[in-house]
Amino acid sequence: MTPAAPEKKPAILALSDGTVVHGRSVGITGTTGGELCFNTSMSGYQEIFTDPSYYGQLMMMTYPHIGNYGTMSRDDEARKVMISGLIVRAFSDDYSNPMADGSLQEYLERNKLVGISDVDTRMLVKHIRTKGVMNAVISSEILDEEELIQKAKDWDDMAGLELATKVTRKEAQTIPADGPFKVAAFDYGIKQNIINNFNQRGCTLRIFPAETDVEEIKEWNADGYFFSNGPGDPNASSSYGLPIVEYAKNSGKPLFGICLGHQLMALSEGIPVKKMFVGHRGANQPVKNLETGLVEITTQNHGFAVDENKLDDSKVQVTHINLNDKTIEGLKFKNFPGMSVQYHPEASPGPHDSAYLFDQFLDMIKEAKGEPA
Repeated sequence: MTPAAPEKKPAILALSDGTVVHGRSVGITGTTGGELCFNTSMSGYQEIFTDPSYYGQLMMMTYPHIGNYGTMSRDDEARKVMISGLIVRAFSDDYSNPMADGSLQEYLERNKLVGISDVDTRMLVKHIRTKGVMNAVISSEILDEEELIQKAKDWDDMAGLELATKVTRKEAQTIPADGPFKVAAFDYGIKQNIINNFNQRGCTLRIFPAETDVEEIKEWNADGYFFSNGPGDPNASSSYGLPIVEYAKNSGKPLFGICLGHQLMALSEGIPVKKMFVGHRGANQPVKNLETGLVEITTQNHGFAVDENKLDDSKVQVTHINLNDKTIEGLKFKNFPGMSVQYHPEASPGPHDSAYLFDQFLDMIKEAKGEPA
C-alpha cells in the first residue's frame, strides 16, 4: 500500500499588482521571488527548471499535473535548478517511471527550491496575459499578504538586470568531439543539449565564460563562433558581450547565435532589443521560415525580442517570424557571415523541427574552410 503523502504547509503567492492566491507548499519551506512567467509545455519540467535562461524567474507550469514521472539526472540541462520558484496546479508526490531517480519533491528539496501547488494557474496565466509580466513572491513561512505584496513590488525588475555572469562557467572548458571542426562557444547560460548537438556533428567546443579576454579567444583559432542563450536583459550584457561579437565579426568566420546570443548579434549591428509584454515560453510555438515557407513548431524561452520596428535592411534580413504575434525569430546578417534565432533549435524539451540550423551553421564553416557542404 502506497503511504499517504505528507501534509503540506500553507503557502501564498503574491503578485506586485496586489493579486494574492493561497495554496500548499512544495519543495522547501521559505520565501522566494522573481519575474513571474509561465511555460506551456506538457512535459519536460526538469529540463525547464534547469534551463539557465530562466535564472531569477518564478516558473508557472500551465500543464496541470507536474511531477508524475519523477526526475532523472540525465534530464538536467545545467548543473543545478535555475528557476527561483515553482507554481503548479496539481503536484504529484508519487511518480510512475522505472527510469526515474526519485520524486520531484526530493529533487526540489535537494536543490533548495520553494514552490506552491493547488493554485488556479489558468486564472493566473490569463491575468498575466492581460496585465503583462510582473514580479511576484512565494512564501510558506510568511503568511502576511500585505508584507508579501510589498516584497513583490520591491523585487528587482528584469529590465536592466544583468544575469548571464550569474550562470556562466568560471573558466574555459574544451568538450572534444570526433570531427575536424573547432567552435568557440560563449557561455551566457549554455544548455547541455546545445553542447550535445555540436558534438554530434563533429564539432569540438571550447566554451568560454561570459567575460573572456579576446587574447584567450584568439589562441583557440576557432573555425566558427557560437553565442549561447542566457538570462536577463541583453542590453545589460552588452559591456562584455559586444566586444567579443565584434572580434568574431572581424575574424571573417561564421557566427551563430541563439536567444541571448541572437540579441547580442543584433545589438552589435545597432538594432535595438526590447522588453516584451509577456514573452514566449513553451515547446509549441509556431515559427515560419521565410526562406522555405515551412512552419516549425519550436521551443521558446524569452522575455526580450529584437525590435521589429527598428530594423536596418542594409544590415539584416529577417529569416523567421513568430506566427502568433509576428515578432522576429531569426536573422541573417549581411555585413558578415552570421545567422541567429530567438528560439531554441536544441529543444530539450520540445520538437526537433529546427535542428537543421546546426547543420546550416556547419555548412557555413565548411564553406569558409573551402570544403564541400
